[in-house]
Amino acid sequence: MSEKLRRHIEEIVTLTDEEFEYVFSHFTYREFLKNQYVIQEGDYVRNDYFVLSGLLKSWSIDDKGKAHIVLFATENWWVSDPQAFHNQTKSILNVDCLEDSKTLAISLESREKLCTEMRKMEYFFRKKTTAGYIASQQRILSLISFNAKERYEYLLQQYPGLLQRVPKSLIASYLGITRETLSRLTSQQP
Repeated sequence: MSEKLRRHIEEIVTLTDEEFEYVFSHFTYREFLKNQYVIQEGDYVRNDYFVLSGLLKSWSIDDKGKAHIVLFATENWWVSDPQAFHNQTKSILNVDCLEDSKTLAISLESREKLCTEMRKMEYFFRKKTTAGYIASQQRILSLISFNAKERYEYLLQQYPGLLQRVPKSLIASYLGITRETLSRLTSQQP
């Protein structure tokens, strides 16, 4: 469990064994069952979650009751409601598990402490936040400028193997298309 986090961090910065042990001491191991909420809309968001194993989705419901999937979080992804986490406010998103999931949670207080005390971790979290911002921008642009086929191909690029793990209705919701359109797109794949 700790080795997965260490490999993830060391894709960006190198830590000594002592540094990593100190970093790891700021995380809490959390397991969630399939269909269990990690964050529910209206709750205060205390943690950001690094996914060790499993699959989670972040989503919201519009005023007409329609669910909109913001992202899927697979192994080595981070998931939370960023706005609520960083502002320590109530969540506008839901995060729940599509599979039994194992995570490492870090509170904002612990994250800030690590960033203040260790320049390497400040750099790591800045790089991860920037990457998340860029991914969000790319997702928005794909929704407003790509056709259904291009969005589908982008999904396959971003989430290899996801189609085998997620119900087609959720994939369609993520892509902003109907289930029928998704069926046509999947039948066209070699």
